Amino acid sequence: MNDHDILEFVDDGEGPEPTEPQESAPWRILVVDDDADVHESTAFGLRGMEIEGRPLQLLHAYSGTEAVQILGRERDVAVILLDVVMESEEAGLVTVDRIRGELGLAHVRIVLRTGQPGHAPEIETIRRYDINDYKTKSELTRVKLYTALTTAIRSYDQLQRLDASRRGLEKIVEASNQFLAEQGLRTFAEGVITQIASLIGVLPEGLVCASRRTTERGAARQCTVIAAAGAFAGLMDRDIADIGDAVVADCLTRALSQRRNLLEPQHLTLFFAGQDGNDFAAFVRAGKPLRDVDVRLLNVFCSNISLSAANIDLLARLRAHAFRDRLLDLPNRMALLQHIDQEAAAGRDEGQVLALLDIDRFAETNDMFGYAYGDLLLQAIARRLAGGLPPHCLLARVAGDTFGVWGPASELVPARLAALLEAPYLVEGVARPMSFSIGLARSENAAGAGQELFKNALIALKQAKASGLGRAHYYTAEVGIVTRERTRLLHGLQQAFDRESLFLVYQPQLALAQDRVIGAEALLRWRTDDGRFVSPAEFIPVAEQSGLIVPIGHWVLRTALQALARLRAQQDGLRMAVNVSPLQFAQPQFLAQVDQALHDAGLPPSCLELEITESVAVMGMERVSALLHQIKARGIAVAIDDFGTGFSSLSYLDRLPADRLKIDRAFVSALDSGDTTARIAEMIVPLGHRLGMQVLAEGVETPAQAQALRQLGCDEVQGYLYGKPMPLDGFADWLAQRETLA
Repeated sequence: MNDHDILEFVDDGEGPEPTEPQESAPWRILVVDDDADVHESTAFGLRGMEIEGRPLQLLHAYSGTEAVQILGRERDVAVILLDVVMESEEAGLVTVDRIRGELGLAHVRIVLRTGQPGHAPEIETIRRYDINDYKTKSELTRVKLYTALTTAIRSYDQLQRLDASRRGLEKIVEASNQFLAEQGLRTFAEGVITQIASLIGVLPEGLVCASRRTTERGAARQCTVIAAAGAFAGLMDRDIADIGDAVVADCLTRALSQRRNLLEPQHLTLFFAGQDGNDFAAFVRAGKPLRDVDVRLLNVFCSNISLSAANIDLLARLRAHAFRDRLLDLPNRMALLQHIDQEAAAGRDEGQVLALLDIDRFAETNDMFGYAYGDLLLQAIARRLAGGLPPHCLLARVAGDTFGVWGPASELVPARLAALLEAPYLVEGVARPMSFSIGLARSENAAGAGQELFKNALIALKQAKASGLGRAHYYTAEVGIVTRERTRLLHGLQQAFDRESLFLVYQPQLALAQDRVIGAEALLRWRTDDGRFVSPAEFIPVAEQSGLIVPIGHWVLRTALQALARLRAQQDGLRMAVNVSPLQFAQPQFLAQVDQALHDAGLPPSCLELEITESVAVMGMERVSALLHQIKARGIAVAIDDFGTGFSSLSYLDRLPADRLKIDRAFVSALDSGDTTARIAEMIVPLGHRLGMQVLAEGVETPAQAQALRQLGCDEVQGYLYGKPMPLDGFADWLAQRETLA
């Protein structure tokens, strides 16, 4: 839950005053939400209130499962205030399913609430399970909550009172569900005409619906015929004053102005309250006085149809949110994919292309100038694209700073798109140049239409961004294979981590002059379920790019220190070297995690060495230097790994307060091969000493390399010549054998 999920009651005008409870059974309302603050706020907002002369009694459930259990015992609950997102993103909708299906509770009124507008219920769900209302928690002020409950309780009460008239009620419920499936107010109004005629047993003749629309100030603007049948069929879209029948015009006008039903011997006019004053009324010539049962059914019908009318507006808003970007008034990703699917189904996708246009460094622009500026920039770009794209192209906003364009491949070419976008954008009176990365996917490369094509364009976009700013790439099958293989590898790595299939091995490190074991380096390994080893060169970059390296790195640190605690019990004074990824190093909680891992293992900080690479410099030297000083202040050692293969800047090296410099194995292997690369190793050793560091050579495999390093004055070594990376038990045995030989 975030702060927006908390139900907060604000003063929005004079609401109903709390009254003393009456000696009558209370309306029972079940509040279902996993946030205790919502329960407390709801109880506070409804405290002492009455509806229809009866007090309110709140029942509380903190999950969908608990709600179903309560409803299984308490069968007289009138209204359920149900959170959409609880123990899962669909917990609320699953609960609705169980209430209506498993428990068979058709009369209880359900009001969905959520603090996350993106979790609105699906249209099919609203229609199928008779959801009465949907509100975001931010709009449920005290008065609006009371109003929503009043409407729902009245509906529930009427349904209960007329339960004996089952056939009539079934028609009403069936009609309500049917209307939810209709598109727009006119079709809805035509359905109202048909249903009224069915309820009172007359033909759908001589019926008129009129809509009262209001201006923003609330004054009546016009009363228009929106549905008609029989003799009135020709009056569609006419003003009430032009109907030509004074009785009909007068009845409709009075019903709308007085906001009530008018039941007269030969005709009736039903009033239906709509959203924001957009009410409507229906006139029918009954031909004879209505029976009492017909009047009661029509009253219930009006209440339910008013709710249905509100849901028509709800569905319109849901469709707008589902398929339209509100900031830019453009189709969104869902609308774009639906359009592509429709084009493919109609055979009109041949020779088309989907282009994704991503604004380079948009996040930095937002950080520098603010989100309001970013919105203005997006609007300026959208106007440029809308006005300059070739005809028959569909423009959409598919992500925060990414636009999608679908159109002819012959016209949507990178050069033309770049030419359209390259001119500076005028924002707040200042011209700002922007560059764009572009990924394109041709329709013939996507067998699965919209979704598949979008994935292909996204792969191409990633390739373009990896190439630098302002680049464009087309999707190719070869690129797709590589990308999907990396995705497969990432999924496998995630599963291996979750299943604890990753493990550590330990390679000994020795003081070269004394041939004495001083510690070990912890190395990560991955063996698949079929026994195949995946090279760290394959999976470590994937873990880095995905961010999975952060939890994996934390696990490695804790596991390695627990292993060291066991080894130091066998030989005191050993240290453990643990590699730290730049991404892991940049985490705000990194130092706290190191402290906790040392504490849990019962080890002093001096036994730990953190190995970093020169690539941490991308964080900024001031930040890196400050963090390294905090690490060293604890007594933890720092080693610069793979020196000479990264940034290789002496200015960086001089500013990094490190204890140890590690010579990469590529330079060590050249020492006995006659390769000119050997000169680099020869320079690194005195360089490290000049900077006050110990020097450790890794990848030492031959006596000749060891002898050359000894002559250079190298301090420490590790490599196959001394010991391969071993599991903890194997390392302990190896250590014991050395002690025996010594």
